[in-house]
Amino acid sequence: MTSYYESKKIDLKSITYKTEELLELANNRYKITIQIANRAKRRKYEDVDIIDDPINKPIVRAILEMVDEVTEPEIISD
Repeated sequence: MTSYYESKKIDLKSITYKTEELLELANNRYKITIQIANRAKRRKYEDVDIIDDPINKPIVRAILEMVDEVTEPEIISD
């Protein structure tokens, strides 16, 4: 039987690849880094009632959201 942690764990290699993909698509690496940090900070304070989840950190969620927004704009248009 798999543990809770193993079933909820995010593949760190895929996070690294998605981060690199986002940085390659960006015109300005500094600006995109600041946007990711601000989104993660905003998410952290919006979800104050949720206990810090060691598996899904706000920075990881912000990266995944931004990659989806950049690579799949049809998600946002709906």
